Amino acid sequence: MALTKPRIIELLLITTVPVMFLAAQGVPDLVLVLVTCFGGYLSAGGANALNMYIDRDIDALMDRTSQRPLVTGMVSPREGLVFGLTLAVVSTLWFGLLVNWLSAWLSLGALLFYVVIYTMILKRRTSQNIVWGGIAGCMPVLIGWSAVTNSVSWAAVILFLVIFFWTPPHYWPLSMKVKEDYARAGVPMLPVVASNKVVARQIVLYSWVMVAVSLLLTPLGYTGWFYTAVALATGGWWLWEAHALQARAKSGVTGGKLKEMRLFHWSITYVSLLFVAVAVDPFLR
Repeated sequence: MALTKPRIIELLLITTVPVMFLAAQGVPDLVLVLVTCFGGYLSAGGANALNMYIDRDIDALMDRTSQRPLVTGMVSPREGLVFGLTLAVVSTLWFGLLVNWLSAWLSLGALLFYVVIYTMILKRRTSQNIVWGGIAGCMPVLIGWSAVTNSVSWAAVILFLVIFFWTPPHYWPLSMKVKEDYARAGVPMLPVVASNKVVARQIVLYSWVMVAVSLLLTPLGYTGWFYTAVALATGGWWLWEAHALQARAKSGVTGGKLKEMRLFHWSITYVSLLFVAVAVDPFLR
């Protein structure tokens, strides 16, 4: 269970299920929802296990990852590798045989992107690692839509982009908190190589784009008043928190007084509320 990083997968499922409701414009086949969620767990779990296998050297150097199974020796590297590869194969076949092959290829693409592009290529080489590596975390939106319709629409693309622009301002505040960990491991997360002021400015920029993109669903006819109201309210609060963080960073506040984790925790609430609105909106139109 630890190898699959279940807490991270919770966020992926939060985006998958509501999109299925939007794609169905009501209640989707609940068996399909369960099958899709289980396949998604297997796929993301396989990606996370392979990530731990590849990163076991730097995980040992970071406080927040020092108790992972491959670091402590609870699981051997060979066992971790075999487990991850097995989940990758099983999840692809699961989607292909029980959902559809479009969803299968999307899930496999997400897994390969996370393991190869993010973990093996970007993570240790560029401060833009989480920006482009975050694409893997956007894929559950497309998978949820394709599971219902066996296609991908503009609504799914818009929600994909919401998660794409959400990921950096979601993760950078956490990176600010644990930047010493990343620095010790030689991982160039943006807060390691740039000042708090620069990071906060990037957070604000991505936040504005994210909120703007989230509001595109309604004028394009995919959602109604309820989703719009939730997107405006939650997006407005997000921007307030982002600008407050930027103001504290500009004034030179450091340590606990920077309160960077306020935005991190709110980011999880934001995406949960926004996607709940995605699921509820079809019933109120």
